[in-house]
Amino acid sequence: MLPEIFPFRLTIDATAIAGASLWSLAFYWGFSPASDWVMEQLNRWFNFAERSLYTSEEEFERTRPAREAQNAFYASIFSIIPFLIIGSFCNWGVELGLGKSWGISMGLIVCVGGAVYELGRRDSESR
Repeated sequence: MLPEIFPFRLTIDATAIAGASLWSLAFYWGFSPASDWVMEQLNRWFNFAERSLYTSEEEFERTRPAREAQNAFYASIFSIIPFLIIGSFCNWGVELGLGKSWGISMGLIVCVGGAVYELGRRDSESR
């Protein structure tokens, strides 16, 4: 069905997607204060942008809790995008330098390292 829609061949490289996802997850965990900051800024921007859509103040205040919860959800989803971009470049660099078979392996190693770092950072914050 897809060849009938597109006049060109669309190939999806599963190893590149998996490697970039692992790298981005590692950066998301490893730089969690930065990911929290990105999420907060997106949430602020979504709330500000949505405020301009309402003309009546009472309608805005009536639907405020549901909208703020929805905006927080969208901000948490969209905060992944910068880390996906950075993870894609790192995966591309590893595949370029070490070969295609190393992309997922290095992504997995870095992901475990980022998770251990985040656990240690949270443990030291709680003390």
